Amino acid sequence: MIAIVDCNNFYASCERVFRPNLNGKPVVVLSNNDGCVIARSNEAKALGIKMGTPAFKNEKLFAINGVNVFSCNFALYGDMSRRVMDTIKPEADEIEIYSIDEAFITFKGPASEERARALRSRILKWTGIPVSIGLAPTKTLAKVAVHVAKKSNSTRGVYTIDSPAEISAAIQHFPVEDLWGIGYRSASKLQSFGISTALQLTRADSGWVRRNLSVTGLRLQKELRGTICSPVNEDVPRKQNLRTARSFGQEVKTYDDLKEALGTFAVNCATKLRKEGSCCTTVTAFIHTNPFKREAFQYNNSRTIKLEVPTSDNIEIVAAAIKILDKIYRPMFSYKKAGVMVGGIVPDSQVQLGLFDAVDRSRRSDLMQSIDEINSKFGRDKVRLALQGFDRKWRLRQERLSPCYTTRFTDFLTVKI
Repeated sequence: MIAIVDCNNFYASCERVFRPNLNGKPVVVLSNNDGCVIARSNEAKALGIKMGTPAFKNEKLFAINGVNVFSCNFALYGDMSRRVMDTIKPEADEIEIYSIDEAFITFKGPASEERARALRSRILKWTGIPVSIGLAPTKTLAKVAVHVAKKSNSTRGVYTIDSPAEISAAIQHFPVEDLWGIGYRSASKLQSFGISTALQLTRADSGWVRRNLSVTGLRLQKELRGTICSPVNEDVPRKQNLRTARSFGQEVKTYDDLKEALGTFAVNCATKLRKEGSCCTTVTAFIHTNPFKREAFQYNNSRTIKLEVPTSDNIEIVAAAIKILDKIYRPMFSYKKAGVMVGGIVPDSQVQLGLFDAVDRSRRSDLMQSIDEINSKFGRDKVRLALQGFDRKWRLRQERLSPCYTTRFTDFLTVKI
């Protein structure tokens, strides 16, 4: 059986782990710069708070109903995700980490549902995160099953779709727009042809499905019928690009502040590359003014540089990003957002050196490894490039940030006896 483990309201649940007094109370988490709602507890959903709605439009609703509002704390969420996945791995025969709060797994042999219930209890006990688990013959049906597990109290968080009769019953009224892999346009197209449920999609002519939804839609249809088209894959495919971008807490006007921000973003990208054992061949940097200031002139620009030798070196990637900034920066504008993206990613074991490469890559590799080890042990950016600075006036606005309970010594909980 294929199962999907889905953390319930993950960001909100992470905030509750260390604040049990919030159980049963409405909780929302806001996006970068405390902009929009990106996570809601069930109690917040019951109040009619919509996903993606701007926080300032709900301030009155938050106050009247005692909603607990948090700034996003990705350091905490990432670490809690790692703990959940580490709890799952020994209990599953195979695992494919799908996102920060979801993982596909397989249970071979009998008693799959019993194993799933035991796993759900263990995750809650060891991490404090509640999860729902859906089991089925395929990934797509497992997604349907976990939807049922979340919505129905009678399932107690675990639901299995196994026999043909159970499959038909589960997808009979399941909306096509809620299917895994069906976007807004595909759902609209299907509905225009009178296909509004998953069951109707399974009964559609396969040739018609392929013509209108391509081979992806055909695979979806087969999976809904119980045929595996997407097995659980433990080998995570290498990413094609990595990106670090931020909207600034306050608009940035000076070149030096932009340089500091882009340098920091470039270092983040380089660090991610090294963690994956990868190198990049291109560096892209961009800067944006604030599109919501209608009365102001807008300016957006970006450039890409192709590197002579693939690299994951902080110094080289930062130098490329700053070289781009020198070309696209215009002093008459105030900037609201900037970012760096690295692409053309290749394994670091397959890097071909250039004939005229003057960098001592062995020593640079040792230097980067030492920086990573120090920062891993003592905290992020404890060792940094000088241009990354310390002031960081551009940093995110996080007025409601919770402590980093599991990743920062100063934020550890203190137990009074």
